[in-house]
Amino acid sequence: MRFGYSPSKVELLGIALVSAVVTMALFSYLPDGLFGAPSKSPYSPPSLQNLLGTNDIGEDVFSVLLRGSRVSLTIGFLGAAVSTLIGTLIGIIAGSSRGILDDLLGSLTDLFLVVPALPLMIVLAAYLGPSFINVVAVIGLLWWPTTARLVRARARQVTESLFVEGLIGIGARKLYIIFRHILPNVLGIVFARFVLAVSSSILLEAGLSFIGLGDPQNPSWGTMLHFAMTRGALLYGAWWTFIPPGFCISLTSLGFILIGMGIEHRISSGTKSVGGFA
Repeated sequence: MRFGYSPSKVELLGIALVSAVVTMALFSYLPDGLFGAPSKSPYSPPSLQNLLGTNDIGEDVFSVLLRGSRVSLTIGFLGAAVSTLIGTLIGIIAGSSRGILDDLLGSLTDLFLVVPALPLMIVLAAYLGPSFINVVAVIGLLWWPTTARLVRARARQVTESLFVEGLIGIGARKLYIIFRHILPNVLGIVFARFVLAVSSSILLEAGLSFIGLGDPQNPSWGTMLHFAMTRGALLYGAWWTFIPPGFCISLTSLGFILIGMGIEHRISSGTKSVGGFA
């Protein structure tokens, strides 16, 4: 699968949105107080001193928003990495196998697809407790089935090709076939699913944090929404405490979705136009 292509306008928009959020995360490492000094007045409206006002404890909302971008992106990437890795391993093993192992892994994937993921995540996150690692683990362990199913289908397609069956007939080792022929042909799907999983992980983390299951010591955009809801921001009309994080969550997810959908479209077009396997 070739990736040396010029991105479409949709993908460029997604790249621009993601680049803006990554820039925010990088700015979060600058010294505190650079973008706005804390105020003694809670829920101060936006001003020249505090561009996005202050929250209930007088913190500069813009500074908190920058730090939240770092946390949300980190959880998004880590959760996507864990879920994609699990889905890829299960998909390749199932797609390159036949018989009982394929049936067991296929049944396991179907089971996770049938069970509602979000309620199960809420229960598991509540049981494990609010922490950074637990949020990543919950997302990674429960968000892999779609990746596994797509990778399994592609791996099975490659495994049943005449070329690979010929290699099996002359005694080629299974690991050689997997790493030399199956894995290179599923990398495009894996990358596309990873990008889309980042978007899903950010949304899932925001949802868990909004209901109080996020890590309070590492506040994300979802945590900002949680504090705005529980500490009276709506009653005070302090829109600057909840609209900016909600806006950032939406635009970041949209950016990764646009990139992932563009990659999937090119992969599907390349699969139709190119015969044979690498």
